[in-house]
Amino acid sequence: MAQQWPAEGIARLILEGFDDYREHFRRITDGARARFERAEWPATQQAAAERIALYEVKVTETRERLAEAYPPEELLDVQLWPLVKSAYIDLIDLRLDDELSETWYNSVFCSLFSHDLISDGCMFIHTTRPSLRTHERAPQTRNYRPGGRLHAALSAILDDFRFDVPYDDRAGDLARLEAQLRETVPDWVCKDPELAIELFAAPLFRNKGAYLVGRLYNRDEQWPLVIPLLHREGRGIQADAVITDEAEVSIIFSFTRSYFMVDVAVPAEFVGFLKRILPGKHIAELYTSIGFYKHGKSEFYRALINHLANTDDRFVMAPGVRGMVMSVFTLPGFNTVFKIIKDRFAHAKTVDRNTVIEKYRLVKNVDRVGRMADTQEFADFRFPKAKFDPDCLAELLEVAPSTVELEGDVVLVRHCWTERRMTPLNLYLENASEAQMHEALYDYGLAIKQLAAANIFPGDMLLKNFGVTRHGRVVFYDYDEICYLTEVNFRVIPPARYEEDELSAEPWYSVAPNDVFPEEFPRFLFADLKQRRLFAKLHGELYDAAYWKSLQDAIREGKVIDVFPYRRQERELTEALQ
Repeated sequence: MAQQWPAEGIARLILEGFDDYREHFRRITDGARARFERAEWPATQQAAAERIALYEVKVTETRERLAEAYPPEELLDVQLWPLVKSAYIDLIDLRLDDELSETWYNSVFCSLFSHDLISDGCMFIHTTRPSLRTHERAPQTRNYRPGGRLHAALSAILDDFRFDVPYDDRAGDLARLEAQLRETVPDWVCKDPELAIELFAAPLFRNKGAYLVGRLYNRDEQWPLVIPLLHREGRGIQADAVITDEAEVSIIFSFTRSYFMVDVAVPAEFVGFLKRILPGKHIAELYTSIGFYKHGKSEFYRALINHLANTDDRFVMAPGVRGMVMSVFTLPGFNTVFKIIKDRFAHAKTVDRNTVIEKYRLVKNVDRVGRMADTQEFADFRFPKAKFDPDCLAELLEVAPSTVELEGDVVLVRHCWTERRMTPLNLYLENASEAQMHEALYDYGLAIKQLAAANIFPGDMLLKNFGVTRHGRVVFYDYDEICYLTEVNFRVIPPARYEEDELSAEPWYSVAPNDVFPEEFPRFLFADLKQRRLFAKLHGELYDAAYWKSLQDAIREGKVIDVFPYRRQERELTEALQ
């Protein structure tokens, strides 16, 4: 009995820490509506970063409370922890966020013990939660039956989703929404008397937008439905569009976006709702999209070990040019790349290991505007040696022996990041048609501009550092030289003093570490003259230092330039800078 008591006490303290985290998470999330209504965009960005950082802060506080309450010989006795886990299961069984509480327990355990003590007996490598919930709860959706009267249904939706700020042009919005809906959904569907609209009861907030999310459905089919709402300062709320295309809705929930803020009483139920709308999304990505990125990490890991256990897939080096700083490998049947830091960098790179780690962690906390891949950081991955292609393993052991070790039949990866796998832009262009090349280079330039609008300068803008997603979007994914745009000094190359200066291998002008000369970009970015000329026509302003300085001025003046994840985004960027 004496041993059972500390186990129950430890479990209860861990759960109290989780409740504290969830309460603070809710407070930040619940403030999203007021921030949207007051158009407090800098505060919106600050709240997003604060909520991301909150998890580690609260795990640390919980670990410290445990250390104060229990002597090390009890707390750090790993033989006690199966009893702690058992007691914890009893405590969370009736919760509506029980799957998140398992992940929290795992985080606290890993903060106390080294990763070689991880086991399913001590923590939740596999979930103990049922896939279906039996709890009774109030409905979390709102339902509408147009009965052939779309305008009336849309009007009811705007009535139900009211804000303290009025709609700017409600009649105009309704006319536009109805016209777009009739354009995007077959006419017979709009007239179907059994057509229904189901929307989640709370809006989803992110950056300068609010989103009504749900679906259109009848007896035989369904379409996702998203209605973005904007707050035009001084004018009011605008219902901006109706989106029913699954690919476009998937982009709204993309791994390249910041996390939504949404009031969800039952996270698993809401994720299930999203999964029905977007069946192609993995639940790990859906949990992450609403701010539960640690649980998204848990679900990703479970999917990974399940894939390895049930397939013959083996790790291979990822296609593309080998990186100067990172080594990248992948599983062909699993849509993810694994990135490790090399022990030695190429001479052209001036960063060190700690700087690279800081850069990758920075990406987690900034607005990725749909143009940077989200990452998950892992420590002490252990994989069977048989799951590695021999050439892949040999290369990893050669370039990163301090990170990748062979322990008998097990490969230990001490530190890595995971990202969604994409086709490197340079490889994509090698096999692209004229139309595909035009579209990809246009989107490449747009990606650079949108990152800059979010105060991000990629640093190394080479084609190989950008990827093309399954939806054809160009996304940046190599972060070792990333920095804030406002930290860069954009300069024009001064005239040569003498004719001989232009023939010299060394510049005739001084160059400080943060100096960038945009007029050098064409030669630097494009070896292919055809691509170089096309890009100059599409985005020639990127070669002008004045363009970059104008963006810096806008950011320093406090403008938050949001880039919306649907078709109006190019116009939005232009409007924001006017």
